[in-house]
Amino acid sequence: MKVLNFGSLNYDYTYRVSHMVRPGETLASENLQTHCGGKGLNQSIALARAGVSVFHAGMAGEDGGRLLEVCRQERIRTDFIRNCEGKSGHAVIQVTPSGENCILLYGGANRKNSLEHIENVLRSFGEGDILLLQNEINLVDELIERAFRKKMKIVLNPSPFEEKLLDYGLERVDTFLINETEGRQMSGEKTPEKILERLRQTYPQSEIVLTLGEKGVCLGGRKETVSVPAFCVKAVDTTAAGDTFTGYYLAGVLQGRGKKESLRRACAASALAVMKKGAADSIPRTPDVDLFLDKGCGGV
Repeated sequence: MKVLNFGSLNYDYTYRVSHMVRPGETLASENLQTHCGGKGLNQSIALARAGVSVFHAGMAGEDGGRLLEVCRQERIRTDFIRNCEGKSGHAVIQVTPSGENCILLYGGANRKNSLEHIENVLRSFGEGDILLLQNEINLVDELIERAFRKKMKIVLNPSPFEEKLLDYGLERVDTFLINETEGRQMSGEKTPEKILERLRQTYPQSEIVLTLGEKGVCLGGRKETVSVPAFCVKAVDTTAAGDTFTGYYLAGVLQGRGKKESLRRACAASALAVMKKGAADSIPRTPDVDLFLDKGCGGV
């Protein structure tokens, strides 16, 4: 079984600010850091650091050399990353002293995937292989349809959410990984219980993993419902926390861990991520997660 993450590759420009910029306001930032990121790359790094061999597919621009180098350093397979004219995707990120962030995305090369490229990539994968998707690239609907025809297992993190996603044949998705905001947008409901109930009704063949920040995570599947509390830590920067969770949860399942253990390890990895600045740079490695859990750090 192979794991393919068809996702974004971004440069993140992270500005430390006293508060989020308000309409009409000019605000001086305290500093600027540039990192490699994007939901796709972050999730591939999390999978790799959790011990899973992953192929990354996508597009990088003329400035994408550093993105490819990071993939190679993390032992992420780059066979299916292509270069194109123009800029790579990037994100402008504001981070406050409390660790909260807001993100402005520019798609760049991430929006230049072609049907030909998709078809060429999927020729190397088949029944039972995993396809991980987010919504920072184009042609997500085509990827879902073509992977479904090949009987691949489809995992979707529908972020950033937009209404047209609901027309993408989401009944073909095996596992959704969503946060509370995305859950509200997808379901029209407001409370976690109602969100999970509505999504399970809408997608009865799918597993729904709903992350709730400091309130933990709940999973609604075809056969079971599982809840795991969050770890109590001091957040420095929440960027990539959700991507870290996604990679570590999927890794746990693929490694044969039970759903509850996989959720708990993913929560621990996310807790470690928010305690460090940056996106990809903040994603912990397996020994760090093991040590955190062995020591019971942060409490629950």
